Amino acid sequence: MDNQIFYQNNQTIYTANPMKGLEEKLAILADAAKYDVACTSSGVSRSGKKGYLGNSVAAGVCHSFAADGRCISLLKILMSNACIYDCKYCCNRISNDIPRATFTPEEICTLTIEFYKRNYIEGLFLSSGVIGSPDKTMEKICETLRLLRTKYKFNGYIHVKAIPGASSELLYSAGLLADRISINMEMPTNDSLQNMAPDKDMSDILLPMNQIADTIARFRVASGKSALFERAKINNYLVDSIWGQRQEHIEGGNGDQSYKRALHILSAGDSAMQHPAERKDIALGRTFAPGGQSTQMIIGASGETDYQLIHTSQALYRKFDLRRVFYSAYIPLNEDAALPALGTPVPLLREHRLYQADWLLRYYGFYANEIVSADQPNLDYAIDPKCNWALRHMELFPVEINTATPDVLLRIPGIGPTGVKKILSARRYGPLNFDMLKKMRIVLKRARYFITCGGKTLGLLNLDDAYIRRCLTDECREEAMQITDSGMQYRQTNLFTDFGLGVG
Repeated sequence: MDNQIFYQNNQTIYTANPMKGLEEKLAILADAAKYDVACTSSGVSRSGKKGYLGNSVAAGVCHSFAADGRCISLLKILMSNACIYDCKYCCNRISNDIPRATFTPEEICTLTIEFYKRNYIEGLFLSSGVIGSPDKTMEKICETLRLLRTKYKFNGYIHVKAIPGASSELLYSAGLLADRISINMEMPTNDSLQNMAPDKDMSDILLPMNQIADTIARFRVASGKSALFERAKINNYLVDSIWGQRQEHIEGGNGDQSYKRALHILSAGDSAMQHPAERKDIALGRTFAPGGQSTQMIIGASGETDYQLIHTSQALYRKFDLRRVFYSAYIPLNEDAALPALGTPVPLLREHRLYQADWLLRYYGFYANEIVSADQPNLDYAIDPKCNWALRHMELFPVEINTATPDVLLRIPGIGPTGVKKILSARRYGPLNFDMLKKMRIVLKRARYFITCGGKTLGLLNLDDAYIRRCLTDECREEAMQITDSGMQYRQTNLFTDFGLGVG
């Protein structure tokens, strides 16, 4: 077989023999894929099938643990790290002088099957740089998935990253072959996307998101399930919640055609994304992207506030029924005036707090405006968002654990959805006390400041929000031991405390 030659700026930068260089390609393309976040549950339950290899379990995730204690992982690779785009934040941008490599569809299939047979992986995560054009790249990805599903009879989990700008037919094919399909939004606002990735267009990201969400909903309805979201609601939301711009300003004629196209996309009816083969696929029992879709936003590469990020995530969940919005803390790799300088600390704590806020949006019934506001656009990184909300609304606390409604219980720090179910179940048999809550694994370290059991607190006096904050954040432990109430001072003592009382 002939050597593969990869070009950058019309110059040969990397040459590899497809057979001899398979390990070398794997080292390059697996390392290049580490910046794509995919640590999530599969959301797909598919049992083994005679004549096929593998299955898919809903709890199967990347870099996590299943119920039986197994560490489950995905083979995370790029099809190619050669790319025609020059995104400032990307290590694979065309202007970077790095080793390039490209897998053939057969090579990806061979790696996936061989790794799976050796119990190294549970599935495949496949993304790619843009080779030649979005359509050309997406064709190669679809060819790979088709080979895995048909020739190699692979029945395991596949997560594929779609290429923005690819045709709707190719996206449809990818959705039928993969379990989860996602498109990286990268930047939460149109301005930052144009600044960081001038070759990309926001409408090329929103169009496939809308198509995927619409097709998933129709497949669910055809199979007798809920569509998960109402199509009518989508049309009522404005795109300016994503870009932070006012619709009337755009419609006034500033020439932003991509914004107008995106607005048309969100207001399009169901007929805008019809596929001739859809009825046939439904009749055959084939499900379109059963694991749903997700996206990723880069944190810290540009100047967006947490307010913009969280509001964008809320808009994406509502409009496109996303399973997850992933946040990827930016690692300074490239030298550019628009980026943080090399050596800048990676904002991992900020990423962690954003994930906590995202959890509140999806499972705790919070709205973005409750977590952050225009006056306080960034999260408090010293304390988790739920505790921060509770401290800002102390007029609602303490809550009586024996009479509180489920939605109120869910907003108490230290109590999650599982804890609420346990409390509601146990309350049917009698009043609860703190010992019972402890046995239920309620996190009393946080919850104790916000609840009462039978009108009693857990040995606490009247506490203000400043004191609770110090206790929750472990700030100034010596001061946290001081409790002031009605002019009297109380202090927790230990064996080595000297009160100057003398001996004898």
